[in-house]
Amino acid sequence: MIQSMTGFGKEVLQLPQKKITLELKSLNSKNLDLNARLPLLYREKEMEMRKMLSEELSRGKIDFNLQVELNGTEVSTEINKPLVEAYMGQLRTIASGDELKLMELALRLPDTLKSDKDEIDPEEYGQILEGLKRVIRKLQDFRQKEGAALEADFQKRINTLETLLEEVKSLDTERIDSIRTRLEKAVSDLHTEVDANRFEQELIYYLEKYDITEEKVRLANHLKYFSKTMETEKAGGKKLGFICQEIGREINTIGSKANFAPMQKCVVQMKDELEKIKEQMLNVL
Repeated sequence: MIQSMTGFGKEVLQLPQKKITLELKSLNSKNLDLNARLPLLYREKEMEMRKMLSEELSRGKIDFNLQVELNGTEVSTEINKPLVEAYMGQLRTIASGDELKLMELALRLPDTLKSDKDEIDPEEYGQILEGLKRVIRKLQDFRQKEGAALEADFQKRINTLETLLEEVKSLDTERIDSIRTRLEKAVSDLHTEVDANRFEQELIYYLEKYDITEEKVRLANHLKYFSKTMETEKAGGKKLGFICQEIGREINTIGSKANFAPMQKCVVQMKDELEKIKEQMLNVL
């Protein structure tokens, strides 16, 4: 089944003295691009959390945010004055306003409160890890739902390509007859006597160059393979992308050999459908 790289998950842990919010956002990216924002106290655990995320989320631009809000008096806290003053100094360079408003803004920024508690509570951290696992599952569920929508769209366009391929097949006999007629007329317009046997041999050789039998067979196989791959558990975007390249190669070859307006029209429609698949393929995990 297809999974999208777009996803979102959120979990709120309501503890006796604090509220902890874990949030994951995911967008498309060629590789795993993980950005983590953690309070200063939890920075020492960043690598462990990153490892957990990278093992579960193989690709995508991932933003992970861990936010802690104190709502009790578990520990004594004081304002981190040097940091607040530094924040206010930076705010003055980009906005004007009275000092009270600047201080209100600065106090909302990270790590403006200092706590006497400098060590992580193991029990609390265990709850955070369990919460992170739930957030990851929520994001993966989101990805699967988005993937199901992508899969339905892909299958619809693959079906359209198969219909257009059948139209190409039905036009092929008429196309060959049209090419033969044009060549015979061109020779007759020369008003020169031509050896009939030699002309027939050259005509057969020329028509063989425009034969698309192999391309039709390969294209049909690629379309079936694309649909079959989407049904597998590991229907990765990279593999489907490679199949799209092969589909495009056969369509382009048919177009270059067509030499027949009705068939070239079908080829243009095929290219349009394939391009839409490729655009959406960027979102597939």
